[in-house]
Order: sequence, then structure tokens, then C-alpha cells
Amino acid sequence: MAFPTSQIDTTNLDSASDDPSLARADLLDTVTSLNSIIADANGANGVVVANASGKIAASKLPNTITSTGTQTLNPTNGIVNIQNILRLSSLTTAQLNSLTTNTECDVAMVSDGDTGDLFLGVYDGTNWKVVALGATISAT
Repeated sequence: MAFPTSQIDTTNLDSASDDPSLARADLLDTVTSLNSIIADANGANGVVVANASGKIAASKLPNTITSTGTQTLNPTNGIVNIQNILRLSSLTTAQLNSLTTNTECDVAMVSDGDTGDLFLGVYDGTNWKVVALGATISAT
């Protein structure tokens, strides 16, 4: 079944004086839509259901989140734990300097600006500062 995409008509359900015989079709539409939601739970284009721990299974989360706005992660403990690699896209100094929403402690990978070399930039509230990359890591 397809996930419901329209609201249920409540014309025959919203008043004590409504005729119950006219409400039957609306009630059937409601139950049919509810059954569709239940049947499609955790499926493509359906709703995601939390597990017994109240969490959404990792397999139900998308690999990529695309948004036109700012993505905010705000865990209650104040810590965002990234367990693997954080992959930053690099920006040019011109791109960074054209941004108008910089906040102190913003971090960006910059493709030029430190004599043309790749560097990590940190915004100090007024300017982007260079955090120079050092020697290549080594296990020895």
C-alpha cells in the first residue's frame, strides 16, 4: 500500500449532530490509512519506528543528509562523537571570506591561502586563522 498523502475528511465526524451512517465511509478511510501506515512502517517512503530502546536502528538512517539549511546536532550531553573519519570539503579563502554567518570556533579546510597550501582554518570571531598542517603521521 502507498503511504497516505492526503488528510482524512472530517466533515461527517466533527459534530455530535453528524449522521453516523455518513461517517462510516470517513471512518473506513481513516482505518485504511492507519493500516497503510502500519503496513509500511520501516519501509521505503514509510514512517520509521523506534525500537524497544526508543531509538531508530542505524540501518534505517540515510547515508547522506541533504538540506538547504544549517544542520544542527544538539545532543543532551553536549558531545558529538564521530567514531570514524570526518571528511571536510575544502573551500578557498575567497569562499570563506564571503561567508556571512561565521561563528567563533568554526572550522574549515582551506585549499589555498597559507602560501597556497592546504590548511585547517579556525574562525576566532573576527578572522580565519591558520592551523598549519605538520609532518606526516607515522606509527614509529
